[in-house]
Amino acid sequence: MVGKYKVITLCGSTKFKDDFFEQQKRLTLEGNIVISVGLFGPAGNSKVWRKGTKEMLDDMHKRKIDMADGIFVINKGGYIGSSTKSEIEYAIKTGKTVDYMEDNISFNTNKSE
Repeated sequence: MVGKYKVITLCGSTKFKDDFFEQQKRLTLEGNIVISVGLFGPAGNSKVWRKGTKEMLDDMHKRKIDMADGIFVINKGGYIGSSTKSEIEYAIKTGKTVDYMEDNISFNTNKSE
């Protein structure tokens, strides 16, 4: 397949690292350009997390949404945390398509995602 490719940004809690890789592979093989997260959660990355790192990464992810035609939400077990909820709201506000890995959706307002 050669032609115009849809650009999709993956969104979701970075605790679902394996699901990010699985969905990125699937969506790529379906003929999409996939944009993902820059790193996976604070666990194991304590050396790079400084004051303002999360805010910077959240803003960068919204810029990734700006570059995309739509987002694909990795909502394993229906889980959607506060950062992902914000990304979904931003995508809708900016006219992007929103697709979900799972149909059951529940928003968690816990700040730690």
